[in-house]
Amino acid sequence: MSLGVVRAARSCGLRVPQDLSVIGYDDSALIAFTDPPLTTICQAVAAMCQAAVTTLVTEMGGASVPRGDLLFVPELIVRGSPAAASALRGAVAV
Repeated sequence: MSLGVVRAARSCGLRVPQDLSVIGYDDSALIAFTDPPLTTICQAVAAMCQAAVTTLVTEMGGASVPRGDLLFVPELIVRGSPAAASALRGAVAV
């Protein structure tokens, strides 16, 4: 989606990050090599999968698993696609 935003911005004559800041979600290995390299919010996918599998296997084995929310902290990976904060005065988030 974020690469689509960059492409659409360019087709409208906008530059990223000079005219528009873009931040993606769910980092992938190739995002660091785009032009510009995209800033992204990265989820702890491996930890989420491990927790789900562990919970499922434990319940399948007949043991009780405590109910409640599992919290995973995302990581902001800053690269070259957002403008500096001072350049964003008066900007509108979409």
